Amino acid sequence: MEENYTIFIENAGGMMVTRSLLEGTSKLKWIFRSESQHPDDNGWRALGDTDTEEYINVVENNVIIDFNRLATMEPAVLSIYQLPVGTDLVFHDDETGRYFTDIRTGERLRFEK
Repeated sequence: MEENYTIFIENAGGMMVTRSLLEGTSKLKWIFRSESQHPDDNGWRALGDTDTEEYINVVENNVIIDFNRLATMEPAVLSIYQLPVGTDLVFHDDETGRYFTDIRTGERLRFEK
């Protein structure tokens, strides 16, 4: 599996992603931030658009990676890195652009370029 990625944020920490997202068989869809489970864990969790609850519940389908690795795959996540624990977002990539919406409010997150 490819290990090359750009370091955008020094000491960004590890995060959990689904294997389907990492391997490219799904695209980023959901990302949320939980309480850190370990000093090297930044709390971010990312799921792909084809991931089901059954898929996610299989331990082998979840992989720990450096946050920068996800940012290399989808740079839009750099805009949300500093958001707090409890953040729960849906990623969109459509004719209006690449952006996140808050799952609870439906609000589109806007970031300065």
